[in-house]
Amino acid sequence: MSDELTHTDEGDVQMVDVGDKPDSRRRAVARGTIHLAPSTVKAVRADGIDKGDVLATARVGAVQAVKHTWESIPMCHSIPITNVDTEFTVEDDRIHLVVAVETTGKTGCEMEALEGVTTGLNTLWDMVKAAEKNDQGGYPDTRIDGVEVLTKEKERVE
Repeated sequence: MSDELTHTDEGDVQMVDVGDKPDSRRRAVARGTIHLAPSTVKAVRADGIDKGDVLATARVGAVQAVKHTWESIPMCHSIPITNVDTEFTVEDDRIHLVVAVETTGKTGCEMEALEGVTTGLNTLWDMVKAAEKNDQGGYPDTRIDGVEVLTKEKERVE
């Protein structure tokens, strides 16, 4: 790891200047998991959640988050998103979300992939929270974990 910090200038925070970097095709993939009560997952599978289609809504939330990452992470650049792919895997007591983001530009898209996963999973939680809530108002079976970047790729554009 370099001793030189790229986001500070004598103690002040700054955005990194990427103006001189060459354009590259970039792709990042992130994933995460939401753990739920088996009865909630069963209701999601049966389209039995009162708020509507849980996975479709979470997919829209993930895509929206990818497109707006630069607005919520202070030093992120606004980048042209060329593709967002979302994939849900539903198990008995959890739902996994994988978000792949593609761009062509001067900086990567891993923050966008992470933002897509976390917002997609938060949206999913919001959609099922009435089914998950116990008599004391808590969510004993619900948690989000395993959020991570799986891959980050870069191919120089000639």
